[in-house]
Amino acid sequence: PKSMLTRLGRADELEVVRSVQEFYADFMPVNPDFFHLGQENSLMLSSPSMCRSAQANKIFRRNVDGVLSLLLALKRTPSQIRYQQTSGIACRVASEIVSSIERDDIFQFPRMEGPMLLILDRADDPVTPLLTQWTYQAMVHELLGLHYNRVSLKGTPAATKDLEEVVLSCTQDEFFRKHCYDNFGDLGEAIKHLLEDYQKKSKMNENINSIEDMQAFLERYPAFRSQALNVSKHVALMGELARLTDVCQLLSISQLEQEMVCGNEHGAHKRALFEHLDSPTFNKADKLRLAMLFLVRYESYNEAREVKQKLAENKVGAKDLALIDALLRYAGEARRAPNLFNQGGLIANLSKQVLTSIQGVENVYTQHQPLLSHVLDAIVKGKMKDDKFPLASQQVTSQKPGDIIVFIVGGATFEEALKVKEFNAQYPQYKVILGGSCIHNSMSILKEVSSHF
Repeated sequence: PKSMLTRLGRADELEVVRSVQEFYADFMPVNPDFFHLGQENSLMLSSPSMCRSAQANKIFRRNVDGVLSLLLALKRTPSQIRYQQTSGIACRVASEIVSSIERDDIFQFPRMEGPMLLILDRADDPVTPLLTQWTYQAMVHELLGLHYNRVSLKGTPAATKDLEEVVLSCTQDEFFRKHCYDNFGDLGEAIKHLLEDYQKKSKMNENINSIEDMQAFLERYPAFRSQALNVSKHVALMGELARLTDVCQLLSISQLEQEMVCGNEHGAHKRALFEHLDSPTFNKADKLRLAMLFLVRYESYNEAREVKQKLAENKVGAKDLALIDALLRYAGEARRAPNLFNQGGLIANLSKQVLTSIQGVENVYTQHQPLLSHVLDAIVKGKMKDDKFPLASQQVTSQKPGDIIVFIVGGATFEEALKVKEFNAQYPQYKVILGGSCIHNSMSILKEVSSHF
């Protein structure tokens, strides 16, 4: 802001400042079309009791500044700024972005060529962060935690001294860049090929019979050593993911999750849920997650008390049970946009994708479509309705956007990032960039819901 330049100028009494340059780096790029702001407590902005606190105001400003920073880094002024009509916080963020752009002279980029900026609210789709994930990047985040491209393996069977913390970055790891969106089965095959390639190069290095061979080996040793560490890293990660999948019986859990959020058989789903809750082989966290998905899906049946009683019988504590009520206060039917599970919602366009793990387990369903997918589909088909996604300014435009920047207040997920990547591949005439306050997995969103609701 100009006021900051004025302060800097007044402080420069000795006139030592020769130039001032501004770098727009208030956001964290994760993938080529996915970023976040590292604001883990942004769900607070949707909490009636906390949204006007000093901390909430700071987080609100940080969300706005992060989106502005992205626009300035891309040198783009949005041609239209829209928001989810049912969300108060999406409206506030969109309105503040409009005001900031109009106040700041730095936005001199052509508006007609600018992207659509769409502000959404995490509360409108509480399902996506709670589901078991089956792509490499998303599985690592769900089961191990992927924070600022780092994964901690400390305390796991896979953690040798060199592998207690590893880096998973699309910009630094070519294998991860190519395979971060692979499903579990394809990933096992890719790591097998990576290992075979490494073994071939190892055998080459065994044949050292002359001074020339030694010199050639030393020249390629740094790359060979780097490849050895990379292979060890991915084999260790795959091994730990496979172990947790087996120990937690995630294939069975995932199948029930998918059937509940994509189907409409209340009685059958309730029986299956109670069988899972009574089973001693599933852990408490996964039982709680299944119960939440069931109650979000079938909230109108008023079965929360019955489900909580069943959880209590299976030694789920009162603190965890309180999370169910907190989640429904945050993103229940009365709070979120309508029709999450109806036509145009999660049930539309079911497609069963067979997923084969390296152990040969088949038929894990991945038919769930995040709400974001249907919003993007509506934009492509020209069916985005002004009453559901109104403009944050008075500007009227009938032009279809070529680029779309979607920002989810409260946090995005790797599943949504996957859908954006698939959308960009299917519609090359568009370019979608997805961002969020942070990147959620099931543990992180429930932690925030517990704290703020």
